[in-house]
Amino acid sequence: MLNSKTSTAKPAAVDRSIAPSEAENWSLEDHWPELVASLADQITEGVSALQANLDQLLSKGRISVSEHRALGIPVERLKLGGMSAQQINRFYNGRIRQSHEKVDMSVLVEDVLQERKQELGRLGIALRRKLKAVEVLIDPTVAHAFVNAVMDWGLPFGSRVDVRMDLNAWPQHARLQVRVSNDGIPPSSKLSSDNLSWMLIRQIALAAGGIEVTRETNDDGVSLTALFNRTVQAVDGISAVDLSDEHSSMFKSLSGTYVLTISPSLQIRADVRDALREIGISSDSVVDFKQARDAIQGRMPNLIVIDSEIKDDDFEDFRRDLLREVFEFPFVEISPDDSSFDMSGFGEFSMAKVGRGNIREALGTAVMFELAKMM
Repeated sequence: MLNSKTSTAKPAAVDRSIAPSEAENWSLEDHWPELVASLADQITEGVSALQANLDQLLSKGRISVSEHRALGIPVERLKLGGMSAQQINRFYNGRIRQSHEKVDMSVLVEDVLQERKQELGRLGIALRRKLKAVEVLIDPTVAHAFVNAVMDWGLPFGSRVDVRMDLNAWPQHARLQVRVSNDGIPPSSKLSSDNLSWMLIRQIALAAGGIEVTRETNDDGVSLTALFNRTVQAVDGISAVDLSDEHSSMFKSLSGTYVLTISPSLQIRADVRDALREIGISSDSVVDFKQARDAIQGRMPNLIVIDSEIKDDDFEDFRRDLLREVFEFPFVEISPDDSSFDMSGFGEFSMAKVGRGNIREALGTAVMFELAKMM
């Protein structure tokens, strides 16, 4: 016979810590910072444990050095993702205490590159840099994090990295330029320029203030330019060079300069050679881009004089190939307008122009101006 007594079981306990109104109003959109922080902490903790186990297996001979290295690459990527997310969250919440100081950005950038020297070598990345001393008012730790984030953003897109630190012409702000080239092999289609490192770059720039960031992507790779508005010291610029004085100190540094002229016109090649000889610059000339490529294999010129008559698609291919080898390269165009004379601007693809009838009078000044910009 069944027991007919009424059950005395107690109802499940109700969590009274969350008020009904609060529970009803809760939304994930309001908790993204906490979500990012939680995910970042779990990733970094898990990766640290994984790395420790891999190191232990290597020390016991359970895995080879090559296996340890192969497993270490994805571990480092996971670690980078976790650390980037943590930093984004800290900058977003204002948890980075800043103390603005005068920082020589050329020294700071070089320090970052030296710290990552082994990593770049392990990844097979060729690095070139051209760093000029220029001071910026910024927190050193924030600046260090910013430069590292820029490197992290660009590295997946290619195997050649060019880093330049100098002073922008106008406005006169310290300028960091990083270009990553892929040598004609496009990166994985899964790569996105809007990655965690890019978000970190933008968040640091916003938190630090006074940093303007632009970027470009194309089939050859990616490039990023950062302008620091709080520049406090300008490097010696081309304004210090007297381009009109034949006794200028600029002449003293031209003895080792070498120029290549590309023109199918015998007259133009002869006029350019004579004009350059007058200022002590040695030169060679070729008639087309095939010959130019062969000449460059033997000796890289400091500047190229190009006949406007052959500035076509072949020239653009030639210049693009050249810029894979040299971070920034000066050109002077010989224009069909006999009396023309235009100095170049400061963009990577800007070019000075000298008229055919003005070569003897103006080419030397144009060449000196372009070379001074490279100093």
